Amino acid sequence: MTLGPLMIDLEGESLLPDERERLRSPLVGGVILFTRNYRDHEQLAALTAEIHAASSPEVLIAVDQEGGRVQRFRDGFSPLPPARWFGHQYDLDPALGRRLARLAGWLMAAELRDAGVDLSFAPCIDLDRGLSEVIGDRAFHNDPDVIVQLAESWMTGMRDAGMAAVAKHFPGHGGVVSDSHQELPVDQREYIDLAEDISPFQRLVAFGVAGIMVAHVRYPRIDRRIASLSPYWLQTELRQNLGFSGAVFSDDLTMGALAEAGSIPERARQSLAAGADMALICNDPEAAAQTIAELPADTGPASHGRLAAMRPRRPDWVPGKLQAGEQWQAGVTELEAALARPVLALDG
Repeated sequence: MTLGPLMIDLEGESLLPDERERLRSPLVGGVILFTRNYRDHEQLAALTAEIHAASSPEVLIAVDQEGGRVQRFRDGFSPLPPARWFGHQYDLDPALGRRLARLAGWLMAAELRDAGVDLSFAPCIDLDRGLSEVIGDRAFHNDPDVIVQLAESWMTGMRDAGMAAVAKHFPGHGGVVSDSHQELPVDQREYIDLAEDISPFQRLVAFGVAGIMVAHVRYPRIDRRIASLSPYWLQTELRQNLGFSGAVFSDDLTMGALAEAGSIPERARQSLAAGADMALICNDPEAAAQTIAELPADTGPASHGRLAAMRPRRPDWVPGKLQAGEQWQAGVTELEAALARPVLALDG
């Protein structure tokens, strides 16, 4: 049995009968959780166990747990600062900035794995160009070299906890003003002007990043298609030019940026045909059900293998035991102490 190419969401804190039925579809290979799916650690652990038991093979359970504005689970989880905070720390002391990024990546991944969550869509490696409010402080820095230093440290921390990283949003969301949740951002730059935005992805590919999420942004001077639906961006640029061999995830296909791209099933077809391994459908259960009913069942063995590689590593991991360990206690103490120190306001 293989993981299907769709990632869907859930309505509440436990599985509904129709959701349980969707998880049996061979097209469904993942579930993404949101704040509405979380009450406390015990409930979350029960929900993830319920999801895994309802699917065969077990689907990937994912969440957006970057920190700052984008941290779906809060009470009972370590409060993670936004990425920009690590950039400030790096500006003051590069070695300390990298250490704190690695620590936060480990804490994030370890706490999620402790509750049965397999994957976090992080880190965000868009450049902070001072344009995009939806990115804003989710960006580590405005210098691609600093972004790479911090993102590699964050990924190493995740890897230490046995979790694969997913870098986003390829080829770069920082050069546009519009919020792709609401409308289609259009980046009018030439390819040469995107080099800085692409370079962190290129370098993280060389570092071994396992997953990449693609932006709902159009770059008309390079390709007429929206990047997340574009064979050029996913196959020519990402696979061939950057040499990426890991899993490609679409961003949420129900976002306003894709309004011109047809129905949700049509968007999923375009995304997968362009080269995505997994397409996300969030906050629209009817569209998810329709897509499951209409989409062809098989995306090929290469895609299956890439998705399987996103499963957590370290079989010695015992869920529910994290907070009893010295490593977690020391990590929480160190991060809390760093957050309590005043930080000089710096650009970037």
